[in-house]
Amino acid sequence: MSSNPLSAASLILGHMTHRRLQHIFRSDGRTLIVAMDHGAISGPVRGIENPADTLAAVIAGGADAILTTYGVARAFERPLARVGLILRADGGRTDLGRPDVPGAMHFTVESALRLGADALAISAFPGSPDEGRSLEALAQAVEAAHAWGVPVMAEMVPGGFDSGPEFRTVDKIALAARVGVELGADLIKCPYAEGFDRVIRGTFAPVVILGGAKAGAEREMLAKIKAAIDAGAAGVAIGRHIWQAAYPAKMTAAVAAIVHGNASVEEAMRELDA
Repeated sequence: MSSNPLSAASLILGHMTHRRLQHIFRSDGRTLIVAMDHGAISGPVRGIENPADTLAAVIAGGADAILTTYGVARAFERPLARVGLILRADGGRTDLGRPDVPGAMHFTVESALRLGADALAISAFPGSPDEGRSLEALAQAVEAAHAWGVPVMAEMVPGGFDSGPEFRTVDKIALAARVGVELGADLIKCPYAEGFDRVIRGTFAPVVILGGAKAGAEREMLAKIKAAIDAGAAGVAIGRHIWQAAYPAKMTAAVAAIVHGNASVEEAMRELDA
């Protein structure tokens, strides 16, 4: 190890970042993240009215990590101790708010450390009216988190969450993902599009796909996950598709079969009948 104390500190913090990522990824380099941060926007929507029940189901089904809010992380510390924990550090408007309200940082890396979180989640929106502010917030969060050896998952959504199909092309997703890693993100969460290998080739960090708002259509969702994994994705970060399913534990197991077992869509569908 270098005798330079600053270099030594950098090595130690880099090791801490890697160690925390190992709480999120399995040894195969893949992860199944269940997103449960929706309550901070939409309140007690169906499927997460009782977070304890939801956590029990998805963890039993094979979730590797949970993306959630400060309040859930604090209130349900015991079940969350069994999986990786990603803290949603930023936020925007609620469903009661105006659509033009910009996002804001809600929690610091120190807050995440006090909760025992393994990573921060920050959203950024290249191509949206909120582009500049969101990219600045991401860069500042990365700088602050890395000073403590905490990794950052950047949710890179071209055009913003409400953007239309013109923003969900593979070229625009690839650009957004690359911007995220250029700003130092350790993990990218982004939409899926056909030709996803283009995103993977241009992103020098693991990439997971987000699930989107639509619930149901299990076969369609599993086919998208299979295509993403085959293209080189490192996993998924999915919410409603899992915890609004008829049996969240079985749906989690079906997704895990593809992510970690390289199962076909047909094989994954059998998990729903198990």
